[in-house]
Amino acid sequence: MTHIDLRSDTVTQPTSGMREAMLTAPTGDDVYGEDPTVRLLEQTLASQLGLEAGPFVPSGTMSNLLALMAHCERGDEYIAGQQSHVYKYEAGGGAVLGSIQPQPVEMEADGTLDLDRVAAAIKPDDFHFARTRLLALENTMHGKVLPLEYLEAARAFTRERGLALHLDGARLFNAVVKLGCQAQDISRHFDSVSVCLSKGLGAPVGSVLCGDEELIAKARRLRKMVGGGMRQAGVLAAAGLYALENQVQRLARDHERALAIAEGLMSLGYPVEPVQTNMVYVQIGDRAGALKAFCAERGVLLTAAPRLRLVTHLDVRAEHVDPVVETFAAFAKA
Repeated sequence: MTHIDLRSDTVTQPTSGMREAMLTAPTGDDVYGEDPTVRLLEQTLASQLGLEAGPFVPSGTMSNLLALMAHCERGDEYIAGQQSHVYKYEAGGGAVLGSIQPQPVEMEADGTLDLDRVAAAIKPDDFHFARTRLLALENTMHGKVLPLEYLEAARAFTRERGLALHLDGARLFNAVVKLGCQAQDISRHFDSVSVCLSKGLGAPVGSVLCGDEELIAKARRLRKMVGGGMRQAGVLAAAGLYALENQVQRLARDHERALAIAEGLMSLGYPVEPVQTNMVYVQIGDRAGALKAFCAERGVLLTAAPRLRLVTHLDVRAEHVDPVVETFAAFAKA
């Protein structure tokens, strides 16, 4: 059976062109700073973001962890959204490994954090409290793109309050394609930006944390500390370079297919949230487990949740849209 995997955009297979790039990549020992392909990837992405430098790391979770630990000292605090990846889905790494206190705040429906709510969460300058040092945003957030005007306001807000501003840009290029802008139009508002290469961009492994030279020098030391030093990592970095060169603009197709699936499900009466990028959220309620099993029998893979997320990616083709919608139609009649 051919499966249509909508669980995440992390499930993609490398394309033939990407595999060829990996096969022929020049390599060296990256712990010694001698891998030319890793260096090129780091320089390329930092340049695209208008930032100075960035270490290649195995995962977005590590990239965000390095950002937290580079911006904050033990006993400091970062503020993030209650549903953000850096707070909810990274095993408490900032607290466990960095002794950094998280302060979550509720998120708005559009993926932003209300800056008045953030202001209320900032701790007074008093030794009873952790010192608030960092605000972390995520873009895209649940498939929603943070408006450029909001990013500008967040930058002004953090400057006024002496906070650093970090972006978990795991799906930054989905936002870039949706807005029709340059990556720097987003990244220029941030002190650090994490970009994941193994989500919509389709590389098998890796993220890059970008920032200024001083911050990244600290992050490189921390990378070694937490086990992120890699040797001949150019075979992996080559996949990231290939993705940046060949698989950014094609993200628009993922967005189109997500919208087509959403429209099909809405025509069946399913409650679907507005779609901006490559994620479709459907309110399924207590039928989530039954739906997952029903779809799996028909070759459609889902992650069961009352607020069900369907994610399109480079392995979800145009001809997959109708079978997905037809499977949901059959479930509605079952």
